[in-house]
Amino acid sequence: MARRLRPVGIGFVGTAPVRLVFTRNVAAAPEVVFRALAEDVSGWPEWFSAVTSARPTEGGREVRLRGGTRFEESVLVAKAPEVYAYRVDVTNAPGARAWVEEWHLTPAAGGTRIRMTFALDGTAAFRLLWRLVRPGVGRAFQDAARALERRLAG
Repeated sequence: MARRLRPVGIGFVGTAPVRLVFTRNVAAAPEVVFRALAEDVSGWPEWFSAVTSARPTEGGREVRLRGGTRFEESVLVAKAPEVYAYRVDVTNAPGARAWVEEWHLTPAAGGTRIRMTFALDGTAAFRLLWRLVRPGVGRAFQDAARALERRLAG
């Protein structure tokens, strides 16, 4: 059953009870990476294997993941080419209470350093689950960043 989450702002990225932060360098300019994240929403399933569909909406996106998790999101920050962040407003993920994801892009030798932060709050079981799945989420991020890099090079 889908439910509405607490409407937190971008500051939640620094204060969330659970923060998962992952980084990776990719061989593409920040402007190019930003466009793939913020402007080519429907292209996400082509490089992020957990995403089965994504479509832009007025002020946000609708995203579906493998396994049936759904999100209705609002874009909080779209500051090209540095930051793309969104808040989950509605989801069927059990136990979630607040959720923000931030993609921070900085120039790096030969391309861009991506820092992706999951900022989360929820029930005790939800928070524990996210701490336990951190390694798997990290691998999914690394795989997605590699696939995005290949897509942008091709």
